[in-house]
Amino acid sequence: MPTKISDLPDNPYTFFEQWLKEAQEKELNDPNAMCLATATPDGVPSARMVLLKGLDERGFVFYTNGTSRKGGEIDRNKNAALCFHWKSLLRQVRVEGEIEEVSPQEADAYYNTRHRGSRIGAWASKQSQPLGSYDELKEFVEDYEAKFEGEETIPRPPYWKGFRVKPRSIEFWIDGEYRLHERYVFKPIKGEENGWQRHMLYP
Repeated sequence: MPTKISDLPDNPYTFFEQWLKEAQEKELNDPNAMCLATATPDGVPSARMVLLKGLDERGFVFYTNGTSRKGGEIDRNKNAALCFHWKSLLRQVRVEGEIEEVSPQEADAYYNTRHRGSRIGAWASKQSQPLGSYDELKEFVEDYEAKFEGEETIPRPPYWKGFRVKPRSIEFWIDGEYRLHERYVFKPIKGEENGWQRHMLYP
């Protein structure tokens, strides 16, 4: 494991992809799971687990119903944070940044890779709204299964969107003996495309 800043890759995405690959080999379930924290305009936070579905030099991408609680918070407050925790590797990655919506073309491309049942579910679920019973949800699923019966292509609901967290900082955390953890922070350099400054933090 790195013990000095010079051991790290220059690009945090390279470092993250190395860790994600190791997590995919070690973690039993959803190595791409991340805690997404959003907040209301007056700063009241909420957090939930979502799945990382895209990564490039622009940031970290996830998809959700735009009319959900998190969708509403994102609409009114573009600040967000992510946390990946890989318990089997004794590592975590923290991301803080601003959220932007991905293009409709990107959202369509990912939506069309989803299992048919998941695409039906995106139509049937009024995410974050009160639900009378699970049977009520199943009825909506059956209604949309009937509506799209025989259709190979199911259109993406207009409210089902992709969002990208554009990092202001990415922190890599490595568990250390006696709680003396290793913490490495990358921050983009203003005016330099793909340029990053790096420093360590006390545990």
